[in-house]
Amino acid sequence: MAHVVIIGGGFAGVWSAAGAALARGDASLRITLIAPNEHMVLRPRLYEPDPDLAKVELSRILGPIGVAHLRAHVQTIDTDRRVVVADGQETGYDRLVLAAGSALVRPRDLPGAERLFDIDTLDGAVRLARHVRDRPDCPVVVVGAGFVGLEAATALAARGRVLLVDRSQAVGDQLGPGPRREIEAALDELGIECRLGTTVTEVGDGCAVLSDGTTVETDTVVWSAGIRASALTRQIRDDLDHLGRVPVDQWLRTLPDVFAAGDTAAAAFDAEHTVMQACQHATPLGKVAGYNAAADLLRLPLRPFAPGPYVTCLDLGAAGALFTRGWDRKVMASGAGGADIKQRINRAIHPPVDDAERILAAADRVRVELPFFPRDEESAAPGV
Repeated sequence: MAHVVIIGGGFAGVWSAAGAALARGDASLRITLIAPNEHMVLRPRLYEPDPDLAKVELSRILGPIGVAHLRAHVQTIDTDRRVVVADGQETGYDRLVLAAGSALVRPRDLPGAERLFDIDTLDGAVRLARHVRDRPDCPVVVVGAGFVGLEAATALAARGRVLLVDRSQAVGDQLGPGPRREIEAALDELGIECRLGTTVTEVGDGCAVLSDGTTVETDTVVWSAGIRASALTRQIRDDLDHLGRVPVDQWLRTLPDVFAAGDTAAAAFDAEHTVMQACQHATPLGKVAGYNAAADLLRLPLRPFAPGPYVTCLDLGAAGALFTRGWDRKVMASGAGGADIKQRINRAIHPPVDDAERILAAADRVRVELPFFPRDEESAAPGV
Protein backbone atom coordinates (compact mmCIF):
# COMPACT_ATOMS: atom_id res chain seq x y z
CA MET A 1 0.00 0.00 0.00
CA ALA A 2 1.33 3.46 -0.91
CA HIS A 3 2.51 5.54 2.02
CA VAL A 4 2.49 9.29 2.75
CA VAL A 5 4.83 10.28 5.58
CA ILE A 6 4.65 13.67 7.26
CA ILE A 7 7.45 15.02 9.45
CA GLY A 8 6.25 17.47 12.08
CA GLY A 9 3.40 17.81 14.56
CA GLY A 10 2.79 21.57 14.48
CA PHE A 11 0.26 23.52 12.43
CA ALA A 12 1.76 22.56 9.07
CA GLY A 13 2.25 18.89 9.98
CA VAL A 14 -1.19 18.37 11.50
CA TRP A 15 -2.96 20.09 8.62
CA SER A 16 -0.82 18.16 6.13
CA ALA A 17 -2.13 14.98 7.73
CA ALA A 18 -5.70 16.23 7.48
CA GLY A 19 -5.17 17.35 3.89
CA ALA A 20 -3.78 13.95 2.94
CA ALA A 21 -6.71 12.21 4.63
CA LEU A 22 -9.11 14.46 2.73
CA ALA A 23 -7.54 13.53 -0.62
CA ARG A 24 -7.44 9.84 0.31
CA GLY A 25 -11.17 9.52 0.86
CA ASP A 26 -11.96 5.81 0.75
CA ALA A 27 -8.84 4.85 -1.22
CA SER A 28 -6.16 2.52 0.15
CA LEU A 29 -3.40 4.80 1.33
CA ARG A 30 -1.37 4.83 4.54
CA ILE A 31 -0.65 8.15 6.22
CA THR A 32 1.88 8.46 9.06
CA LEU A 33 2.83 11.57 10.98
CA ILE A 34 6.20 11.49 12.74
CA ALA A 35 6.61 13.82 15.72
CA PRO A 36 8.17 13.22 19.13
CA ASN A 37 5.42 14.68 21.31
CA GLU A 38 1.86 13.66 22.04
CA HIS A 39 0.58 17.21 21.66
CA MET A 40 0.27 19.79 18.93
CA VAL A 41 1.66 22.98 20.47
CA LEU A 42 -0.14 26.22 19.65
CA ARG A 43 3.12 28.12 19.44
CA PRO A 44 1.61 31.58 18.79
CA ARG A 45 0.05 31.41 22.28
CA LEU A 46 3.21 30.57 24.26
CA TYR A 47 3.63 34.17 25.43
CA GLU A 48 0.46 33.83 27.53
CA PRO A 49 0.64 33.52 31.35
CA ASP A 50 -0.40 29.85 31.31
CA PRO A 51 1.31 28.33 28.24
CA ASP A 52 0.45 24.81 29.38
CA LEU A 53 -3.03 25.46 27.96
CA ALA A 54 -1.61 26.05 24.48
CA LYS A 55 -1.67 22.44 23.33
CA VAL A 56 -4.01 19.89 21.77
CA GLU A 57 -3.69 16.10 21.95
CA LEU A 58 -2.58 14.82 18.55
CA SER A 59 -4.59 11.63 19.03
CA ARG A 60 -7.80 13.67 19.07
CA ILE A 61 -7.01 15.00 15.58
CA LEU A 62 -5.16 12.12 13.92
CA GLY A 63 -7.18 9.24 15.35
CA PRO A 64 -10.58 10.21 13.91
CA ILE A 65 -9.13 10.68 10.39
CA GLY A 66 -7.13 7.44 10.35
CA VAL A 67 -3.61 8.85 10.49
CA ALA A 68 -0.94 6.90 12.38
CA HIS A 69 1.37 8.74 14.78
CA LEU A 70 4.98 7.60 15.21
CA ARG A 71 6.39 9.31 18.30
CA ALA A 72 10.03 9.80 17.40
CA HIS A 73 12.66 12.38 16.44
CA VAL A 74 13.73 12.31 12.79
CA GLN A 75 17.49 12.25 12.29
CA THR A 76 17.86 11.37 8.61
CA ILE A 77 15.94 11.78 5.37
CA ASP A 78 17.31 9.62 2.55
CA THR A 79 15.64 10.96 -0.57
CA ASP A 80 17.42 8.44 -2.83
CA ARG A 81 16.05 5.44 -0.93
CA ARG A 82 12.83 7.25 0.09
CA VAL A 83 13.41 6.43 3.72
CA VAL A 84 13.11 8.45 6.95
CA VAL A 85 15.18 7.40 9.97
CA ALA A 86 13.62 8.35 13.30
CA ASP A 87 15.22 7.21 16.57
CA GLY A 88 16.98 4.45 14.67
CA GLN A 89 13.81 3.16 12.99
CA GLU A 90 13.49 3.29 9.20
CA THR A 91 10.16 4.28 7.66
CA GLY A 92 9.73 4.11 3.90
CA TYR A 93 7.62 6.60 2.01
CA ASP A 94 6.16 7.06 -1.45
CA ARG A 95 5.53 10.75 -0.84
CA LEU A 96 7.00 12.84 1.96
CA VAL A 97 5.80 16.13 3.45
CA LEU A 98 8.49 18.03 5.34
CA ALA A 99 6.71 20.16 7.94
CA ALA A 100 9.33 20.10 10.68
CA GLY A 101 8.90 23.77 11.60
CA SER A 102 11.52 26.20 12.80
CA ALA A 103 13.50 26.93 15.93
CA LEU A 104 14.87 29.92 17.76
CA VAL A 105 18.40 30.89 16.72
CA ARG A 106 20.28 30.59 20.00
CA PRO A 107 23.49 32.54 20.62
CA ARG A 108 26.55 30.32 20.29
CA ASP A 109 29.26 32.37 21.99
CA LEU A 110 27.29 34.29 24.60
CA PRO A 111 28.77 33.78 28.08
CA GLY A 112 26.03 32.46 30.36
CA ALA A 113 23.77 31.39 27.47
CA GLU A 114 22.65 28.39 29.54
CA ARG A 115 20.84 30.85 31.85
CA LEU A 116 18.63 32.21 29.06
CA PHE A 117 14.87 31.68 28.95
CA ASP A 118 12.69 31.51 25.83
CA ILE A 119 9.11 30.98 24.67
CA ASP A 120 10.07 29.04 21.54
CA THR A 121 8.88 25.68 22.88
CA LEU A 122 6.21 24.58 25.32
CA ASP A 123 8.83 23.38 27.80
CA GLY A 124 10.67 26.70 27.53
CA ALA A 125 7.52 28.76 27.98
CA VAL A 126 6.39 26.71 30.99
CA ARG A 127 9.85 27.05 32.55
CA LEU A 128 9.71 30.84 32.14
CA ALA A 129 6.14 31.09 33.48
CA ARG A 130 7.03 29.13 36.61
CA HIS A 131 10.21 31.12 37.11
CA VAL A 132 8.58 34.57 36.99
CA ARG A 133 5.63 33.39 39.07
CA ASP A 134 8.02 32.90 41.97
CA ARG A 135 9.72 36.28 41.41
CA PRO A 136 6.97 38.89 41.09
CA ASP A 137 9.26 41.89 41.55
CA CYS A 138 12.38 40.80 39.67
CA PRO A 139 13.21 42.84 36.53
CA VAL A 140 13.09 41.00 33.20
CA VAL A 141 15.30 41.63 30.18
CA VAL A 142 13.82 40.64 26.80
CA VAL A 143 16.31 40.39 23.94
CA GLY A 144 14.72 41.06 20.56
CA ALA A 145 12.04 43.68 19.82
CA GLY A 146 10.46 41.76 16.97
CA PHE A 147 7.06 40.07 16.93
CA VAL A 148 7.84 37.43 19.58
CA GLY A 149 9.85 39.78 21.79
CA LEU A 150 7.11 42.42 21.79
CA GLU A 151 4.43 39.92 22.80
CA ALA A 152 6.68 38.46 25.50
CA ALA A 153 7.68 41.87 26.87
CA THR A 154 4.16 43.30 26.97
CA ALA A 155 2.79 40.16 28.64
CA LEU A 156 5.58 40.17 31.25
CA ALA A 157 5.01 43.85 31.97
CA ALA A 158 1.90 42.86 33.93
CA ARG A 159 4.13 41.51 36.69
CA GLY A 160 6.88 44.12 36.92
CA ARG A 161 9.70 46.02 35.25
CA VAL A 162 10.72 44.97 31.72
CA LEU A 163 13.75 46.12 29.75
CA LEU A 164 13.53 45.46 25.98
CA VAL A 165 16.79 45.46 24.03
CA ASP A 166 17.43 45.12 20.32
CA ARG A 167 20.34 45.67 17.93
CA SER A 168 18.04 47.65 15.65
CA GLN A 169 17.42 51.35 16.06
CA ALA A 170 13.64 50.84 15.99
CA VAL A 171 11.21 48.60 17.84
CA GLY A 172 9.47 46.13 15.59
CA ASP A 173 11.96 46.90 12.84
CA GLN A 174 10.86 43.92 10.71
CA LEU A 175 7.24 45.00 11.04
CA GLY A 176 8.06 48.25 9.29
CA PRO A 177 6.90 51.80 10.03
CA GLY A 178 3.16 51.12 9.59
CA PRO A 179 2.35 50.06 13.18
CA ARG A 180 5.38 51.62 14.90
CA ARG A 181 3.61 54.61 16.42
CA GLU A 182 1.03 52.36 18.09
CA ILE A 183 3.71 49.93 19.29
CA GLU A 184 5.80 52.67 20.82
CA ALA A 185 2.73 54.17 22.52
CA ALA A 186 1.86 50.76 24.00
CA LEU A 187 5.39 50.28 25.34
CA ASP A 188 5.25 53.75 26.94
CA GLU A 189 1.85 53.01 28.46
CA LEU A 190 3.16 49.79 30.01
CA GLY A 191 6.34 51.41 31.30
CA ILE A 192 8.63 49.18 29.24
CA GLU A 193 12.11 50.64 28.87
CA CYS A 194 13.73 50.18 25.44
CA ARG A 195 17.47 50.05 24.79
CA LEU A 196 17.91 50.14 21.02
CA GLY A 197 21.13 49.66 19.11
CA THR A 198 22.34 47.32 21.83
CA THR A 199 22.16 43.70 22.97
CA VAL A 200 23.14 41.39 25.81
CA THR A 201 26.81 40.39 25.81
CA GLU A 202 26.82 38.27 28.97
CA VAL A 203 24.31 36.63 31.29
CA GLY A 204 25.80 36.42 34.74
CA ASP A 205 24.60 35.12 38.08
CA GLY A 206 21.86 37.63 38.84
CA CYS A 207 22.78 40.12 36.13
CA ALA A 208 22.89 40.84 32.42
CA VAL A 209 25.65 42.87 30.77
CA LEU A 210 24.68 45.00 27.76
CA SER A 211 26.87 45.97 24.84
CA ASP A 212 26.73 49.62 25.95
CA GLY A 213 28.53 48.62 29.16
CA THR A 214 25.44 48.70 31.40
CA THR A 215 24.95 45.94 33.97
CA VAL A 216 21.32 45.14 34.78
CA GLU A 217 20.41 43.26 37.96
CA THR A 218 18.16 40.38 36.86
CA ASP A 219 17.93 36.62 36.91
CA THR A 220 15.48 36.55 33.98
CA VAL A 221 16.78 37.14 30.47
CA VAL A 222 14.41 36.05 27.69
CA TRP A 223 15.96 35.46 24.27
CA SER A 224 13.66 35.99 21.27
CA ALA A 225 16.06 37.11 18.53
CA GLY A 226 15.92 35.15 15.29
CA ILE A 227 14.27 32.04 13.88
CA ARG A 228 15.42 29.48 11.32
CA ALA A 229 13.85 26.47 9.59
CA SER A 230 14.55 22.95 10.82
CA ALA A 231 18.01 21.68 9.90
CA LEU A 232 16.30 18.75 8.13
CA THR A 233 15.86 21.04 5.13
CA ARG A 234 19.60 20.63 4.43
CA GLN A 235 18.99 16.95 3.77
CA ILE A 236 16.51 17.81 1.03
CA ARG A 237 18.30 20.51 -1.01
CA ASP A 238 21.29 22.81 -0.96
CA ASP A 239 19.64 25.93 -2.39
CA LEU A 240 17.97 27.13 0.81
CA ASP A 241 16.81 30.69 1.39
CA HIS A 242 18.15 33.00 4.11
CA LEU A 243 15.83 31.38 6.66
CA GLY A 244 16.95 27.86 5.76
CA ARG A 245 13.76 27.01 3.84
CA VAL A 246 13.51 24.82 0.75
CA PRO A 247 12.13 26.29 -2.49
CA VAL A 248 8.78 24.88 -3.62
CA ASP A 249 6.60 25.25 -6.68
CA GLN A 250 2.95 26.32 -6.72
CA TRP A 251 1.91 22.82 -5.63
CA LEU A 252 4.47 22.94 -2.76
CA ARG A 253 6.63 20.26 -4.33
CA THR A 254 10.37 20.61 -3.70
CA LEU A 255 11.54 17.24 -5.12
CA PRO A 256 9.61 14.75 -7.25
CA ASP A 257 8.58 12.74 -4.18
CA VAL A 258 8.84 15.46 -1.52
CA PHE A 259 6.53 18.34 -0.61
CA ALA A 260 7.18 20.99 2.05
CA ALA A 261 4.90 23.08 4.24
CA GLY A 262 5.00 25.60 7.04
CA ASP A 263 8.22 27.13 8.27
CA THR A 264 10.35 24.81 6.11
CA ALA A 265 8.83 25.98 2.80
CA ALA A 266 9.92 29.10 0.91
CA ALA A 267 6.60 29.36 -0.91
CA ALA A 268 5.71 32.36 -3.04
CA PHE A 269 3.00 34.53 -1.54
CA ASP A 270 2.94 36.79 -4.58
CA ALA A 271 5.41 38.13 -7.12
CA GLU A 272 7.26 40.13 -4.45
CA HIS A 273 6.93 38.17 -1.20
CA THR A 274 7.41 34.70 0.23
CA VAL A 275 5.21 33.41 3.02
CA MET A 276 5.93 34.23 6.64
CA GLN A 277 7.03 31.69 9.24
CA ALA A 278 3.74 31.90 11.10
CA CYS A 279 0.65 29.76 11.64
CA GLN A 280 -1.29 32.10 9.34
CA HIS A 281 0.64 30.58 6.44
CA ALA A 282 1.62 27.22 7.98
CA THR A 283 -2.00 26.13 8.17
CA PRO A 284 -2.96 26.60 4.50
CA LEU A 285 0.48 25.39 3.39
CA GLY A 286 -0.09 22.18 5.31
CA LYS A 287 -3.57 21.67 3.92
CA VAL A 288 -2.31 22.03 0.34
CA ALA A 289 0.95 20.08 0.71
CA GLY A 290 -0.70 17.13 2.43
CA TYR A 291 -3.55 17.03 -0.05
CA ASN A 292 -1.15 17.14 -3.00
CA ALA A 293 1.14 14.45 -1.59
CA ALA A 294 -1.80 12.04 -1.42
CA ALA A 295 -3.43 13.26 -4.63
CA ASP A 296 -0.16 12.75 -6.51
CA LEU A 297 -0.16 9.06 -5.57
CA LEU A 298 -3.87 8.68 -6.33
CA ARG A 299 -3.56 10.46 -9.70
CA LEU A 300 -5.93 13.23 -8.67
CA PRO A 301 -5.57 16.88 -9.76
CA LEU A 302 -3.24 18.84 -7.52
CA ARG A 303 -4.26 22.05 -5.77
CA PRO A 304 -2.16 25.21 -6.23
CA PHE A 305 -1.23 27.19 -3.16
CA ALA A 306 -3.15 30.48 -3.22
CA PRO A 307 -2.95 32.29 0.13
CA GLY A 308 -5.43 34.86 1.37
CA PRO A 309 -4.47 38.50 2.02
CA TYR A 310 -1.70 39.01 4.55
CA VAL A 311 -2.69 40.25 8.01
CA THR A 312 -0.86 40.64 11.31
CA CYS A 313 -2.22 40.61 14.85
CA LEU A 314 0.16 41.60 17.62
CA ASP A 315 -0.76 41.22 21.30
CA LEU A 316 0.39 44.17 23.41
CA GLY A 317 -0.68 42.95 26.83
CA ALA A 318 -2.66 45.40 28.93
CA ALA A 319 -2.30 47.97 26.13
CA GLY A 320 -4.51 45.85 23.86
CA ALA A 321 -3.40 44.57 20.47
CA LEU A 322 -2.83 45.64 16.87
CA PHE A 323 -4.51 44.22 13.80
CA THR A 324 -2.91 45.19 10.48
CA ARG A 325 -3.56 44.38 6.85
CA GLY A 326 -1.19 44.15 3.91
CA TRP A 327 2.59 43.98 3.63
CA ASP A 328 2.82 47.64 4.63
CA ARG A 329 0.92 46.62 7.77
CA LYS A 330 -1.75 49.27 7.73
CA VAL A 331 -3.31 49.45 11.20
CA MET A 332 -6.99 48.46 11.05
CA ALA A 333 -7.65 48.08 14.79
CA SER A 334 -5.76 48.79 17.99
CA GLY A 335 -6.25 48.88 21.75
CA ALA A 336 -9.31 47.04 23.05
CA GLY A 337 -10.65 46.47 19.52
CA GLY A 338 -7.39 44.87 18.47
CA ALA A 339 -7.37 42.75 21.63
CA ASP A 340 -10.83 41.40 20.83
CA ILE A 341 -9.65 40.33 17.37
CA LYS A 342 -6.50 38.77 18.81
CA GLN A 343 -8.49 36.74 21.33
CA ARG A 344 -10.79 35.49 18.60
CA ILE A 345 -7.83 34.54 16.42
CA ASN A 346 -6.22 32.67 19.32
CA ARG A 347 -9.41 30.65 19.66
CA ALA A 348 -9.78 30.17 15.90
CA ILE A 349 -6.35 28.56 15.46
CA HIS A 350 -7.40 25.59 17.60
CA PRO A 351 -8.12 22.67 15.26
CA PRO A 352 -11.38 20.74 15.62
CA VAL A 353 -11.01 17.47 17.53
CA ASP A 354 -12.80 14.11 17.93
CA ASP A 355 -14.91 14.57 14.80
CA ALA A 356 -13.59 13.33 11.43
CA GLU A 357 -16.23 15.21 9.44
CA ARG A 358 -15.35 18.57 11.03
CA ILE A 359 -11.59 17.96 10.76
CA LEU A 360 -11.77 17.05 7.07
CA ALA A 361 -14.16 19.91 6.32
CA ALA A 362 -11.65 22.30 7.91
CA ALA A 363 -8.85 20.74 5.83
CA ASP A 364 -10.88 21.54 2.71
CA ARG A 365 -11.08 25.25 3.62
CA VAL A 366 -7.74 26.71 2.57
CA ARG A 367 -9.03 30.28 2.41
CA VAL A 368 -11.86 31.16 4.76
CA GLU A 369 -13.72 34.34 5.63
CA LEU A 370 -13.83 35.11 9.35
CA PRO A 371 -16.47 37.76 10.09
CA PHE A 372 -14.74 39.30 13.12
CA PHE A 373 -11.98 40.88 11.01
CA PRO A 374 -12.45 44.57 10.13
CA ARG A 375 -13.84 44.88 6.64
CA ASP A 376 -12.92 47.02 3.67
CA GLU A 377 -13.15 46.53 -0.07
CA GLU A 378 -10.08 44.27 -0.11
CA SER A 379 -10.69 42.36 3.11
CA ALA A 380 -10.50 38.63 3.52
CA ALA A 381 -9.29 36.49 6.35
CA PRO A 382 -6.09 34.50 6.30
CA GLY A 383 -6.22 30.79 5.70
CA VAL A 384 -6.70 29.11 9.07
